[in-house]
Amino acid sequence: VQLQASGGGLVQAGGSLRLSCAVSGGTFRDYAMGWFRQGLGQEREFVAAISWTGGSIDYADSVKGRFTISRDNAQSKVDLQMSDLKPEDTAVYYCAGRYGFGPKKPQHFEYWGQGTQVTVSS
Repeated sequence: VQLQASGGGLVQAGGSLRLSCAVSGGTFRDYAMGWFRQGLGQEREFVAAISWTGGSIDYADSVKGRFTISRDNAQSKVDLQMSDLKPEDTAVYYCAGRYGFGPKKPQHFEYWGQGTQVTVSS
C-alpha cells in the first residue's frame, strides 16, 4: 500500500490549506485513515482520523473547529482541510492508514505516506 501526501506549503496565520493523500496498492475502503503531524524536535502527534465509511471522525483538541477530514472512497483519497491556521500548526503532516477505527497513536497505523511540510508564518 502506498500513500502520497500533497498540498503543503507556506501560509500566513489565519489562512487555509488543503492537504490530500492518494492511496494505491490496496483496497482503500478497508482502511481507516488518519493525519498526523510532527514539528521540529517534537514527537509525531495525532491530528484527525476517519473511518472507512466516513461515519466516525475524531480530531485532536488543538484542531477541532478548524480542521476537517474527509475521504472519497471512489478516488481512494483522504483530505484534510485546514483553516484559521496558526504558527503552532507548523509541522510535517503525514497521512496514515490502518485496519479498523481504533486507537489513534502512530504505532497503531500500519501504512504511512512520506509527509508534506506545512509552515504557518505569524
